[in-house]
Amino acid sequence: MSAVHELDLRLEGVTKVYPGVVALDDVSLQIKAGEVIGLLGENGAGKSTLMKILGGLIAPTSGKIILDGQEYDGFDVKQSQQAGIAFVHQELNVFDNMDVSANIFLGREKVRGPLRLTDRKAMNDLARPLLERVGAPFKPETMVSTLSLAERQLLEIAKALSVNARLVIMDEPTSSLTLSETNMLLKVIADLKTQGIAVVYISHRLSEVEECVDRAVVLRDGRNVGGLAREEVTHDAMIRMMIGRDLKSLYTPPAAPATKPILSVKNLSIKSKPDHTASFDLMAGEILGVAGLIGAGRTDLAEAIFGAGEKLGGEISLDGATLEIKSPSDAIAAGLYLVPEDRKRAGLILEFPTLENVTMASLPAYTTHGIVSLRRQMAVAEAQRKALGIKTHDVRSAASEMSGGNQQKVVLAKWLSMNPKVIIFDEPTRGIDVGAKAEIYGLMRSLADRGVGVMMISSDMEEVIGVSDRIVVMKDGVITGELPRLRFSESNVLNLAVGKVLEEA
Repeated sequence: MSAVHELDLRLEGVTKVYPGVVALDDVSLQIKAGEVIGLLGENGAGKSTLMKILGGLIAPTSGKIILDGQEYDGFDVKQSQQAGIAFVHQELNVFDNMDVSANIFLGREKVRGPLRLTDRKAMNDLARPLLERVGAPFKPETMVSTLSLAERQLLEIAKALSVNARLVIMDEPTSSLTLSETNMLLKVIADLKTQGIAVVYISHRLSEVEECVDRAVVLRDGRNVGGLAREEVTHDAMIRMMIGRDLKSLYTPPAAPATKPILSVKNLSIKSKPDHTASFDLMAGEILGVAGLIGAGRTDLAEAIFGAGEKLGGEISLDGATLEIKSPSDAIAAGLYLVPEDRKRAGLILEFPTLENVTMASLPAYTTHGIVSLRRQMAVAEAQRKALGIKTHDVRSAASEMSGGNQQKVVLAKWLSMNPKVIIFDEPTRGIDVGAKAEIYGLMRSLADRGVGVMMISSDMEEVIGVSDRIVVMKDGVITGELPRLRFSESNVLNLAVGKVLEEA
């Protein structure tokens, strides 16, 4: 393999055609050693297809790849790895039943002795500096099953760094990370750059792209619509090039002031923080942002309220009436719904068609004498498809065939086809492009304006400040403070997240 600083990778006229779909149309891209390129585009723009071609997972229909002066019609997986191309995938490829170091060196295990037994100590010793490099708070011996989504993301990054890559492709690497963890990752990227390692950075969090890239390349509808030099990389310029128009401000004020609590949580304790309790009110008609660092207990709190996680104590009231929520079915019956953090694992059955995903939570409503009416399911699913702008050619097609933004809309459609009083959104726009984000925010605001209580858990500081009417901040299972809109700032949120008391306004 060539030395790191000699990397010169070019894609020329790359086209990928599937039956009836042109995924990539004459795309060219050059990547040199030690540069960070932002690859931008809405879901469906062709970014993933382009990266799969670089990873050797699919072959281009036409075009060529030129690596260090040598021309290829396409890579296979082995050629991609030999070229020094490593991936940090948004969809995490880790194994729960193995520890951290076993995941990092999977297929490349260190062995010792004539029997070639796995050398656990050597693997742990090699894994330790990689974990330190990405600021991981866990050890090589930690079982992956105990890691949070954000910690698994850090593991993926450490795994990519372990292969002595010349090019690291990061696909939404911060989608589950807090601001401090994201800053750590951006330092890792800067470190890679100084070592002559190139990075292709794919992210819908445009503030990160603006901060870390040397230039940006934009895809739209499978075509390369242009690039932005370092000094041209601004939030508005990126959005304009990605979607062909300007987007309005994130924040839309409520139609009317929120004055009446719809959900009250008193002294709620959760299994992960048994010695602490949380109390807060959610108003009818407001969007309440819930901020905090990873491990603060935000998702555990949401799952306990919904009946999907263990509640050790405390009281939950809806519209003034105390609820006994022992399972999600109790919460659903009361009109309290959860849009989960991991929509693919907990919000959808990917192999099922859209119409079944939309109607599964309220199946008795479509049943007569034990027989489900497909006609009534179709009617409701089709109405939700039109109302939410879900992009699918047929509601009978599998949810797995959709983009992340459309999958999120299907999860929403499931609840909107019923009668929501409160909806909890946990990381509602994780891995979703800016255009789809704006649509999700619009849906949240329209729900609030109908009198629904909307609770939004988000690790994206721009989102939580830009969308919420009020913010509560958690630390170690406790609500450490709340901020009215006039006091919104990154520093106020972060100070409350680490337990500092704010001065009076």
